[in-house]
Amino acid sequence: MGLETRLSAGPPKGAKLTVHKNGGLLKTVAILALIGLATNACSSGGNSDAKDSTIAATVNGKTILLAEVERALNQQAGGKQSQLSQLELAQARLQILGSLVQREVLYQRAEREKVLPTEDQITALINQQKQQGGMTDDDFQKSLTQQNLTMESLRVEARKDIAIKNLQDKFSSKITVNDKEVEEFYNANRQQFVSARGAALAVIIVDPADNSSQGIPAANDAKNEAEAKLKIDNLYQQLKGGADFATVARSKSEDATSLVRGGDIGFFSEDGLKQAGLPKELMDLLMGMEVGSFTEPKQVNGRWYVFKLAEKRLQTENLTLESPGVRQQITQALTNQRKEILNAALLEVAMNEAKIVNSLSANMLANPSNLGLRPASPATAAPPTATTQTPVTPQAAATSPAASPNASGSPK
Repeated sequence: MGLETRLSAGPPKGAKLTVHKNGGLLKTVAILALIGLATNACSSGGNSDAKDSTIAATVNGKTILLAEVERALNQQAGGKQSQLSQLELAQARLQILGSLVQREVLYQRAEREKVLPTEDQITALINQQKQQGGMTDDDFQKSLTQQNLTMESLRVEARKDIAIKNLQDKFSSKITVNDKEVEEFYNANRQQFVSARGAALAVIIVDPADNSSQGIPAANDAKNEAEAKLKIDNLYQQLKGGADFATVARSKSEDATSLVRGGDIGFFSEDGLKQAGLPKELMDLLMGMEVGSFTEPKQVNGRWYVFKLAEKRLQTENLTLESPGVRQQITQALTNQRKEILNAALLEVAMNEAKIVNSLSANMLANPSNLGLRPASPATAAPPTATTQTPVTPQAAATSPAASPNASGSPK
């Protein structure tokens, strides 16, 4: 686990408000994640998988192919699914298919609710995420080509993301949180509201290891120690010459999190920095710097970093409801908690109203000795044992479970 990953698990800026990831079904993703999503479930039309019409499930007559499940499994296993046992493969396929079904159910509900995005909104989302991912037009086109994708398949996924988000917002926009609820939460959790001694940091990272699994473009990925040192020194000179830190991080950092956020990894207490493995001498250096300044390149756990001090707090103090941002944080956390519940309720209702035929599960029940599936191979072709029909163009689906928490800010 990289240093920035451990740091990003630290407390939120301001209060130590206990939060966990909200159960929104969608999260805004970087363009690289969006491309990975389309890889999992690009439609069969026009692809080599068009000849494979094995059906995994149908949702109100809409077909989901086993080829889609296999593509998602291939990506989740990093191409090493052949190393998994038959039981592990069967469990993974069921979970993936369940997520594809949930996504299709919600998308069809969004269609009925007439909350589909316009073509301009789809274009804007793709452009926004491409920019946040620090990708040039050439990088973007290369990524599509390398993964055998088309812009059309990417737009299908963006359309679904926006449509389901719009559907959720239609219900969650009616949520209200009153002052009494805010005060009750604060009084019950006073110990959580502490402004700790620590620092808010931004980072630029150069890693001599292969970072292609994070979606870092090959042209931006240092391949060895010598390349990494040369690159970090070059970036440091750019910063000394007046280059904007966030811009450099978005275009050159070799970590997906810091790249998308322009280097920002948030505020961390002094204890949090210690737990993240930051050397004491580096912590002392950061706490002695002026806000807005940055360090020389520092090597930590084999990776090169340039740290920028965005904020520092020299002492710990308790926060009150009137402290800046506290009421807003609690209100947002309580709102997100209600969104999580509403999203789960929305999914439950939509699933109950849909007509779902899960051929994959039925086939497993009919063949308990081998669960109806042959072992995985490096290829993504689907097992040949389920029902088949003339292929239709299936809508792609995300591989993360639709009801799993993923936004920030709800109180436990």
